Amino acid sequence: MTTDAPTAKRRAGRPKQNVLSPRLIHETALRLIDEHGVDGAGMRAIAKELGVRPSSLYNHVAGQAALVAGVRDLVSERIPTEPFTRLPWDAALEQWALGYRLAFASHPPTIALLAVQPLDPDSATSLMYDAVAAALVRAGWPEERALSVIVALECFILGAALDLAADQTMLDPGPRTDVPGFSGVYRARASALAATGVSPADDAFEIGLRSMLIGLRAEFAALPSGGVARETTPGATTAGEKIAG
Repeated sequence: MTTDAPTAKRRAGRPKQNVLSPRLIHETALRLIDEHGVDGAGMRAIAKELGVRPSSLYNHVAGQAALVAGVRDLVSERIPTEPFTRLPWDAALEQWALGYRLAFASHPPTIALLAVQPLDPDSATSLMYDAVAAALVRAGWPEERALSVIVALECFILGAALDLAADQTMLDPGPRTDVPGFSGVYRARASALAATGVSPADDAFEIGLRSMLIGLRAEFAALPSGGVARETTPGATTAGEKIAG
């Protein structure tokens, strides 16, 4: 009588080592930046985290500049551009700004790093800028003004992202009595916001964004074209029509 040899069972679960890819490397870099800051997310630190030799990373990422570009793309892909396909330019900018702030506030150490980092020629982030720029021009903004509109909003958004990530009591003047104006407005704001449940960071962001959009709408309406869209999104009302109404 013969007995069949026992069949080896296939081990369940994931392999011990991750399969290297540019995205895995970029995601690991972003996580290390969040945990240890920019200085703690070099190629050696990433290789150690992934359990590989640093030289292995260079088969997928050309170097530090490419690594930073990949991290930027990871953050930027969370910034919504879909609203520009269906909303008036100003309403779409509002949604874009909200998503932009949240994307960077989720990774505060990246703000200082990416705010001054030139775009990589092959960066996917350029596709985000393209969607916003094309929508503004399509709505009637002059090409020579569209990018300045984007950058002006970015300057405000990145500062607001830092504020969102900061200690909400960072401006507390404390018990001192020689700054009565400052102390008074701080206490008044705290009392007012406590009644609404809105955070100081959100309150300031809403004021700033609303003010910027009001200013941009006014500038748009004052354009030589009168704020008339070159091509409107189907079913959308242009900002010029909203103001005129």
